[in-house]
Amino acid sequence: MIRSVIRGSGSALPRNAVSNAELAARVDTSDEWIVERTGIRQRYIAEPDETTSSLAIEASRKALDAAGIDASQIDLIVLATATPDNTFPATATKVQHALGCGGGIAFDVQAVCSGFLYALTTADSLLRTGSASRALVIGAETFSRILDWEDRTTCVLFGDGAGAVVLEASDGQADGPGVLASRLHADGAQHDLLYVDGGPSTTQTVGHLRMRGREVFRHAVVNLASVLNEVIEDAGISAEDIDWVVPHQANARILDATARKLGLPMEKVVVTVDQHANTSAASVPLAFDTAIRDGRIKQGDLVMFEAMGGGFTWGASLVRI
Repeated sequence: MIRSVIRGSGSALPRNAVSNAELAARVDTSDEWIVERTGIRQRYIAEPDETTSSLAIEASRKALDAAGIDASQIDLIVLATATPDNTFPATATKVQHALGCGGGIAFDVQAVCSGFLYALTTADSLLRTGSASRALVIGAETFSRILDWEDRTTCVLFGDGAGAVVLEASDGQADGPGVLASRLHADGAQHDLLYVDGGPSTTQTVGHLRMRGREVFRHAVVNLASVLNEVIEDAGISAEDIDWVVPHQANARILDATARKLGLPMEKVVVTVDQHANTSAASVPLAFDTAIRDGRIKQGDLVMFEAMGGGFTWGASLVRI
């Protein structure tokens, strides 16, 4: 049995932390309004010299260091992002070159906030089939580049950042570490609820993010609870067996509603949305690395990753650390 085992994690944030009070000085909003509706207290906004690739590179170097693996041993890079440095080539190839691990597989995936789950599941499949032996799986975003700073309903929600994990193919035991079960879904009929109003083949512009928040909230709670139950069933466990849930950090109310729907105490949910806001594909690995480094998540723990994003896309993965 080949298992994809997480050997190390890393994360990166821009230099500039922006509080709600600072944001209220330029947008018609307030700290109270943002905290009450989202739980967000600050976010990090990339400076002009900070890009999706530079954040991904920093997070990857930290993950490699934590894993004790040299970049030359990496033969697969899957980078999840909706805000690449360029339309092409893939931002993953820039990361590959910067790290010095050329010659292997490197590509981007685009599933917005679910991107890391899509990237993790893709890398897991390639490792288990023998196409690669060690992978960097990255979520990295500079969402501040696609925000409409006149729209207070969306611009207060998002931030920039990156997170990465090193995955290694290993001979697995039934009760050993590794990716145990994953499920992914998409529903293109919901396109207009969360999207960017630009693109190369439509407007020849980058565009801005547009969202109908109330409808997104409703779909998120239902879809996430459903996919979590699917993965729990696939893995043959109960919700009580899960040590930690590491969710996409979109909104504190979504995190709470999803946990309640599954009967999970919030004490088992890793919450970083107050400090990082919604960093899209970066949010799950960023939250995971935070909880690894502060000691909450330990070796042997059963961890559930979950996310939902524009498309709609959504998914979940159960991993033994």
